[in-house]
Amino acid sequence: MELTSKQRAQLRGLANEIDTIVHIGKDGVGENLIKQADDALEARELIKGRVLENSPLSAREGAEALAKAVRAEVVQVIGGKFVLYRETHSRPKEKRIRLVR
Repeated sequence: MELTSKQRAQLRGLANEIDTIVHIGKDGVGENLIKQADDALEARELIKGRVLENSPLSAREGAEALAKAVRAEVVQVIGGKFVLYRETHSRPKEKRIRLVR
Protein backbone atom coordinates (compact mmCIF):
# COMPACT_ATOMS: atom_id res chain seq x y z
CA MET A 1 0.00 0.00 0.00
CA GLU A 2 1.48 3.33 -1.08
CA LEU A 3 0.87 6.27 1.25
CA THR A 4 -0.44 9.58 -0.10
CA SER A 5 1.18 12.89 0.89
CA LYS A 6 -1.76 13.68 3.21
CA GLN A 7 -1.39 10.31 4.93
CA ARG A 8 2.36 10.85 5.30
CA ALA A 9 1.72 14.27 6.84
CA GLN A 10 -0.79 12.75 9.29
CA LEU A 11 1.67 10.01 10.30
CA ARG A 12 4.55 12.51 10.65
CA GLY A 13 2.41 14.47 13.09
CA LEU A 14 1.63 11.36 15.11
CA ALA A 15 5.31 10.36 15.11
CA ASN A 16 6.34 13.61 16.82
CA GLU A 17 4.91 12.29 20.08
CA ILE A 18 6.53 8.84 20.11
CA ASP A 19 9.95 7.76 21.35
CA THR A 20 12.69 6.15 19.28
CA ILE A 21 12.55 2.40 19.93
CA VAL A 22 14.61 0.85 17.10
CA HIS A 23 18.35 1.46 16.66
CA ILE A 24 20.37 0.30 13.67
CA GLY A 25 23.98 -0.08 14.71
CA LYS A 26 27.21 -1.58 13.41
CA ASP A 27 25.54 -4.91 12.61
CA GLY A 28 23.08 -3.24 10.20
CA VAL A 29 19.66 -4.83 9.76
CA GLY A 30 19.93 -8.24 11.42
CA GLU A 31 17.44 -10.90 12.50
CA ASN A 32 17.05 -9.55 16.05
CA LEU A 33 16.36 -6.04 14.79
CA ILE A 34 13.82 -7.31 12.26
CA LYS A 35 12.00 -9.29 14.98
CA GLN A 36 12.01 -6.30 17.32
CA ALA A 37 10.67 -3.95 14.63
CA ASP A 38 8.07 -6.48 13.48
CA ASP A 39 6.75 -6.93 17.03
CA ALA A 40 6.70 -3.16 17.63
CA LEU A 41 4.83 -2.50 14.37
CA GLU A 42 2.25 -5.15 15.20
CA ALA A 43 1.67 -3.57 18.61
CA ARG A 44 1.87 0.12 17.65
CA GLU A 45 1.58 0.48 13.84
CA LEU A 46 3.93 3.48 13.89
CA ILE A 47 7.53 3.33 15.11
CA LYS A 48 10.47 5.69 15.16
CA GLY A 49 14.00 4.45 14.60
CA ARG A 50 17.52 5.77 14.48
CA VAL A 51 20.62 4.84 12.52
CA LEU A 52 23.66 5.17 14.79
CA GLU A 53 26.90 6.72 13.59
CA ASN A 54 28.77 3.39 13.69
CA SER A 55 26.30 1.83 11.23
CA PRO A 56 27.53 0.99 7.72
CA LEU A 57 24.15 2.20 6.36
CA SER A 58 22.86 5.72 5.83
CA ALA A 59 19.55 6.64 7.47
CA ARG A 60 17.70 6.24 4.16
CA GLU A 61 19.33 2.88 3.39
CA GLY A 62 18.67 1.56 6.89
CA ALA A 63 15.04 2.70 6.88
CA GLU A 64 14.35 1.19 3.46
CA ALA A 65 16.10 -2.11 4.29
CA LEU A 66 14.19 -2.47 7.56
CA ALA A 67 10.88 -1.45 5.95
CA LYS A 68 11.32 -4.07 3.24
CA ALA A 69 12.16 -6.76 5.81
CA VAL A 70 9.04 -6.07 7.91
CA ARG A 71 6.71 -5.14 5.00
CA ALA A 72 6.24 -1.55 6.20
CA GLU A 73 6.19 1.90 4.61
CA VAL A 74 8.89 4.52 5.19
CA VAL A 75 7.01 7.62 6.31
CA GLN A 76 9.93 9.97 6.85
CA VAL A 77 13.72 10.14 7.09
CA ILE A 78 15.30 13.17 8.75
CA GLY A 79 18.96 13.21 9.70
CA GLY A 80 19.67 9.88 11.37
CA LYS A 81 16.04 9.22 12.34
CA PHE A 82 13.23 7.53 10.45
CA VAL A 83 9.57 6.62 10.89
CA LEU A 84 7.93 3.38 9.69
CA TYR A 85 4.23 2.53 9.41
CA ARG A 86 2.42 -0.76 8.91
CA GLU A 87 -1.28 -1.37 9.48
CA THR A 88 -1.90 -3.99 12.14
CA HIS A 89 -4.66 -6.55 12.21
CA SER A 90 -4.19 -7.69 15.81
CA ARG A 91 -5.72 -4.56 17.36
CA PRO A 92 -9.44 -3.77 17.39
CA LYS A 93 -10.52 -1.42 14.58
CA GLU A 94 -11.35 1.43 16.96
CA LYS A 95 -7.78 1.40 18.33
CA ARG A 96 -6.00 1.45 14.97
CA ILE A 97 -4.63 4.54 13.28
CA ARG A 98 -7.26 5.85 10.87
CA LEU A 99 -5.57 7.29 7.81
CA VAL A 100 -7.11 10.22 5.95
CA ARG A 101 -8.30 9.46 2.42
